[in-house]
Amino acid sequence: MPSRAETFFGFIGNRVLSLRRDVHDAAVIINQTFYWSTLSPLRGKPIRLRASISEMVKAGYNSVPIVAVISLFVGIILALQSAYQLKRVGALIYVADLVGVSLTRELSPILTAIIVSGRSGSAFAAEIGSMKAAEEVDALITMGINPVRFLVVPKLIALVVMVPALTIISDVIGIFGGFLLSITALEMNAFNYFQETINALHIKDIMTGLVKALAFGVVITIVGAFEGFKVEGGAEEVGRRTTASVVASIFLVIVFDLFFTTLFYYFT
Repeated sequence: MPSRAETFFGFIGNRVLSLRRDVHDAAVIINQTFYWSTLSPLRGKPIRLRASISEMVKAGYNSVPIVAVISLFVGIILALQSAYQLKRVGALIYVADLVGVSLTRELSPILTAIIVSGRSGSAFAAEIGSMKAAEEVDALITMGINPVRFLVVPKLIALVVMVPALTIISDVIGIFGGFLLSITALEMNAFNYFQETINALHIKDIMTGLVKALAFGVVITIVGAFEGFKVEGGAEEVGRRTTASVVASIFLVIVFDLFFTTLFYYFT
């Protein structure tokens, strides 16, 4: 019977080996994804454009209503919370600054990424995982079709385009939500609010959010594909990997958000 020390170190060793395999598998998927999406088109193997457009509709266009509603509510909430503090010092006009900058630099990209993670990232993992469980991925390989080029690259192109686009929509509607609350409940002048928003926002604020959104789109795609390709069982395993893809996507979105926020803070 193994001792406690042997059991403990055996547990640690198994965890390390499992982590090593996961890192290797993730690196392979990342390498192949960027090869088939960037270098391969230059060598006569173009991206599947129709599939990419179809994924854009599913991941982007179909997400517009939920992104719009949540962004409107967040804009209103931000304006209320800002006004709660600023009215004490008679500076309600700066509600426009706080709403505009907070949304464009931080909240719109991360809220959009979380919504897309829940809708599209989980769908990517479920779709690829179901194909893996049904041995359809093996069938693609048998036919000489690279599964990453066939399945992952269109999804990557879709999210790289649509997550920044959804972020812009979120920016506009969130600012509009703050505007609505300010000119009604706070009785601010509409022109003054609009002018203050224009003065507060700079191109770098908008670009900061779009760079984050671009990175989030890549992260969500890679995580969804990774969890999908890791499926080795039936429906239960597909469900488990789908849930894991959402959790991992949101976690990595927060990590990358911290990284980019720190980077832009010190270098812009």
